[in-house]
Amino acid sequence: MTYDRLVCANCAAPVNEGRCPVCRASRERLQESGLFGQVTPAALVALLVALIALAVLVHQAA
Repeated sequence: MTYDRLVCANCAAPVNEGRCPVCRASRERLQESGLFGQVTPAALVALLVALIALAVLVHQAA
């Protein structure tokens, strides 16, 4: 999940602005979340569709 759309429950501001300590901590945690931390849901769906298409092609070739 990307933090640019999250709203802080503590200060009701966007998390990416980092207005309060809770926002800043959440922003840091999301930035350090690794390889899949910044992958959007649309990219995950596209990857899933590509993998399904590849599986169908392999199955038909066999």
